[in-house]
Amino acid sequence: MDTLWRRSTLLFIWTVTFLIGLSVSDTQAQETETRRLIWAHVYETSVPLHKWAVWAAEEIKKQTNGRYQIDVFPMSTLGKEIQLNQSLSLGTIDIVYAGTSFVAQKYPPLALSELPYMFRDYQHWETFKNSVVFEDMINEYKRSSLGNQILGNTYYGQRHLTSNFPVTKPAHMKNLKIRVPNAEVYKLFPNANGANPSPIAFSEAYLALQQGVVDAQENPLPTIQAKKFYEVNTHINLTGHILGSILTVASERLWQELSTVDKVIFKKVLNQAAQGASNDTREAEQALVNWFKQQGIQVHEVDRASFRRNTLPLHAEITSRIGESYYDNIQRLEHDNASNTH
Repeated sequence: MDTLWRRSTLLFIWTVTFLIGLSVSDTQAQETETRRLIWAHVYETSVPLHKWAVWAAEEIKKQTNGRYQIDVFPMSTLGKEIQLNQSLSLGTIDIVYAGTSFVAQKYPPLALSELPYMFRDYQHWETFKNSVVFEDMINEYKRSSLGNQILGNTYYGQRHLTSNFPVTKPAHMKNLKIRVPNAEVYKLFPNANGANPSPIAFSEAYLALQQGVVDAQENPLPTIQAKKFYEVNTHINLTGHILGSILTVASERLWQELSTVDKVIFKKVLNQAAQGASNDTREAEQALVNWFKQQGIQVHEVDRASFRRNTLPLHAEITSRIGESYYDNIQRLEHDNASNTH
């Protein structure tokens, strides 16, 4: 009887200990559960945007102690840019790189920064990026998009025109069919200088040039290299008509899910990634003119003042619709750097 009682007691203790162990294991599993996120974009794996996205994914995993693991899908793997922005709004993709003009479909004043010859130089763009003007745009975009959050602004480079003959003055652009992204602001430069803009998806641009669907395209030098546009257009014309930028945007669904601590981590890391990619892009475009010349590509300086003079009058119609005060404030930033940045 004594032995039976001892055995029963030991069995009870073992059972309780086992159940407690299971409970502790379940709690620990919940505490260390990894949430997998999707970050999608349309750019090549060789460009700074992708390299810094991969860095940010690893850094966020490390700083959140493995609570978040981000899988980065480049090169339009999950869709073209319009589709990615739609998926972001639906919450089926958590983070995207998106061209400013595509993000502006939710809040049009953002497109002002993509107007041709909007910025005098890189320093003017950088001043805008760090300004209260841009911060206000971010807040208004968040309201208009029902919660999506802009967490980074990456310099994409000066956009230049590629073609199969020199285009050094506006007269050379007459009737030229130019592939452009499917956003209104990208049509201004071709229209202002007598060309015909043709909106074609980024992933289809090379084939369109190769098959003669279009004659030319425009992109920053690092992109021209990464997408190998120089294989199908043998002339690069340094029009420098847009200082482009790419925004890092998180979905409302993700942003609401994050704790206050994790929001700080995401904002800090994604901003660092944007700055790192901006610096790398800036360095790359400064070195690439010589690289293209070494490949036998003709690189031409152009009459930029004439292109600019033709283009600036087209700003008025757009700014009257989407934000004259923002436009004026951005133009003043280059003179009021100290008082307009934070």
